[in-house]
Formats: sequence, C-alpha cells, structure tokens
Amino acid sequence: MRFVKGHGTENDFVILPDPDGALELSPETVARLCDRRAGIGGDGVLRAVRTKAAGDPAVEALAGEAEWFMDYRNADGSVAEMCGNGVRVFARYLVDAGLAAPGGWDLATRAGLRRVTLGASGDVSVDMGPPRHLGGGEASLGGRTYRGRRVSMGNPHLACAIDEPVAGLDLTRAPGFDPAAFPDGVNVEFYRRVGERHLEMRVYERGSGETRSCGTGTVAVAAAAALAGNGGDQAVEAGAGAGDATSEWTVDVPGGRVVVTLDGRTSHLRGPAVLVADGEFRNDWLYGA
Repeated sequence: MRFVKGHGTENDFVILPDPDGALELSPETVARLCDRRAGIGGDGVLRAVRTKAAGDPAVEALAGEAEWFMDYRNADGSVAEMCGNGVRVFARYLVDAGLAAPGGWDLATRAGLRRVTLGASGDVSVDMGPPRHLGGGEASLGGRTYRGRRVSMGNPHLACAIDEPVAGLDLTRAPGFDPAAFPDGVNVEFYRRVGERHLEMRVYERGSGETRSCGTGTVAVAAAAALAGNGGDQAVEAGAGAGDATSEWTVDVPGGRVVVTLDGRTSHLRGPAVLVADGEFRNDWLYGA
C-alpha cells in the first residue's frame, strides 16, 4: 500500500490512494497509521477514492458531479464529515498525481460537494459552504467557563471568544462541553481578535486532540467573530442557518495563516497545501499483531 504525507498549516495527513475503493480501513488501522511514534503520524487519514466506488450510497449519488471522494478519518479512527485543511491537501495531491487538472472543480465529502480552485503549485482555495449559526454554547477549561457560539461547517464547532492570548491556554486535556448540545462531539476553538478582521486561534479537535490548525474551525471562528461584530464589521443576526457579514478575515493558528472570506452566501478558505513525502507501507507492520 502506497501513501503520501502532506499538511495544510501543519495540520497533517496520511493520504491513501484507493481509486477503486478496495481498502478496508478499520479504526485500528487508521489509528496505527496516525501514531506519531510507532506509525507514519498524522492528525488524520485522507483516502482518495473515486466517488462511484465510495461504498456509501449518499456519497455515490454525487458521482455525476465529482469524480473524487475525500474519505476523511480522524487520528483515532473515527469518521468525520469534513476537514477544510484536508480538502486543500487532498486537492493538491490529486493535481500532483495527475489525477486532476489545475483549475476549479468539485470534490465529494460526507458534508456534500466542496469546490476547490488551485494552480499547478501554491495555495488552494475551497468553497466551504455557508456557516450555520446554531446559537450559544459553553466550554469549560482549567476551571473556567467560556461562552461560545455553535457553528456547523458540515461538522460541529464551538467557537469561544477570549480576551487573553490563546498561547496561554492549556489544551493538553479536552475542554468540557454539553453532550446534549453536541451528541457527536465537537471541535472547540478559542479565538482572540488581534487586529481589524484579524484573529488568532487554537483548537481541540474531536478524535485528534489539539492540532496545529483546523480549516473548518478557522471558518467557524471568522463567522462567529463577524456575527459578533468584532473589528467593527457589519454583522447580521438572521437566526440558525443564515446571516454573516461580508468580510475577509486573517486567521493565525500555531501552524501558520489562512484567509477566510465571507460573502453572505457562502465562505471560502484559502491557504497552503504541502506534500512532503511519499512511500510504501510494509504490510507485515500495518496488518501484523
């Protein structure tokens, strides 16, 4: 089995080419691949499979609109709906491997179609879809309670604005949250405004722990900040599922910087996607005891 390793703002992934959907990926296998000491290491696995061979009827129904399906798994082996950094890395891999041409085209994900735009090299832009505002929520960390906003980007987020630098937070343990509000778990972001339409953010991702970046999370915090009026931007509170300022936000994460654009209809995420290595697994290691 061959693999490629890549990252988007240091949110790193093991990419598995599987065009015909022949691989059986158990949670144990995914966790073994993502193990940073005994495996390849990564925040997740991206399986590259043709949409018509996805093995999921809901995904296969998108085959007429997208040739490729990004099958994303968290580092613990759990299945996730969407990954914004992963989509960029996935698109860069397809172009680099000659499986897609530079330009604009759709990818299939469990959260639906995502349109990517990229050249032969450089940054990748993704239409992330409209952020859905689902009301307020709370996270607890280090004995403190933080108010936040629940935002869906196809996957669940709780974006909490704080006044102190995010570098001072202890994210070695998972923040607490209301399981009734997030029955499938949640990605918890803590963000601070550091300038006009400029945020810094750290994130604790469900299934992966703290990561160096989270693409869907950067869009979630930009949408939450815009709705709250951070930086003096006009914000529109239109209830669950709608209402965003028209603005562009710079979001700094431990692994780098991305740009989020909100246009009142959808959201776009632009940032780097880097392929760093490729190789071949030893099957006796991967499937051995």
